[in-house]
Amino acid sequence: MKPISDITPILTVRELANYLKVHPSTIYHLLETRQLPAFKVGSDGHFNVAEIERWLRECEKQPEV
Repeated sequence: MKPISDITPILTVRELANYLKVHPSTIYHLLETRQLPAFKVGSDGHFNVAEIERWLRECEKQPEV
């Protein structure tokens, strides 16, 4: 079993909005359009920091439209 300090952090919508420096409504929009890697706990979206960082790297690779 991993020590608790080795477990990947999980963020809430508000925490992710702060992390990405966007408004929480932007996070909700990305969730609704399934553009953001997330999982639900009850009715709330939660985000694995490692998955979000991977998603950001992939977004940087895509050409701008």
